[in-house]
Amino acid sequence: MDFQHVIEEVGRYMDFAGVAVMVIGALVSVPLALRGYQPKRAQGLAPFSPYRSYRQLLGRSILLGLELLVAADIIRTVAVTPTFESVGVLAIIVLIRTFLSFSLELEITGRWPWQKEKNS
Repeated sequence: MDFQHVIEEVGRYMDFAGVAVMVIGALVSVPLALRGYQPKRAQGLAPFSPYRSYRQLLGRSILLGLELLVAADIIRTVAVTPTFESVGVLAIIVLIRTFLSFSLELEITGRWPWQKEKNS
């Protein structure tokens, strides 16, 4: 097995891990939300509704899954086929997933990733 095949397999496993994180996160989020899970930094505030708690937990698992999928794309594109076309496609994919990550972060925390936490 040569280097290219090893990298392709690593990329496939990273893709699988990204999807698995999202699916498992969605499944684990349901009982946690129903039991009233609340993040530590939100403790002391008014309790979240199960719906809001589920959205936050699901959003976090989607964010982590997206990060793994981006890593898999980078590994495959840079290590296996570094052509201008493949790098351009990678750039578009990374831009779209970065926009999704920022949107999810704003939805989960109520602030942009570069903004400091509000001290309540």
